[in-house]
Amino acid sequence: MSHQENELKSQFDQSSSHSGERYWGYVEVIEEGENYRISRVEIKPRHGIKAQTHYHRHEHWVVVSGVAKVTCGDEEIFLNRNQSTYVPAATLHKVENPGSIPLVILEIQNGEYLGEDDIERPVDITPE
Repeated sequence: MSHQENELKSQFDQSSSHSGERYWGYVEVIEEGENYRISRVEIKPRHGIKAQTHYHRHEHWVVVSGVAKVTCGDEEIFLNRNQSTYVPAATLHKVENPGSIPLVILEIQNGEYLGEDDIERPVDITPE
C-alpha cells in the first residue's frame, strides 16, 4: 500500500463513528460505500451483542474464528469458522460468543440507510 493509500485509510478509520471499542468487544469498519458497510467484529468470550432490529438494512455474517450463537427471529443456530448466516431487515436478532476464545465475524451490511438511528432494541424486562 502506498503512503497516500495509508493516509487515506487512516483518515477513513478515524472518521468512521462505527469503529471502536464496545463493552462486548471491538468493531473495525473495513470498507464503506453509499449502500453498504463491511466490518470486522470481535466479540469477547462469554459476551454478546444485545438483541436489535433495523428496518432499512440486511446483514450477512461470516465467522472467521470462534463459535457464534446466533438468534434470528425464532431460530437459534451455532456457527463455526467458515459458516455464515443472513439477517433480513425487520428481524429481531443477536449474536453471542459462548466460547472461551474471541469470536471474529465479518459483517456485511447492505441497505438504503445504514444510520445508527435505525437500530431498535427491545426493553429487557428480565434482570441480569
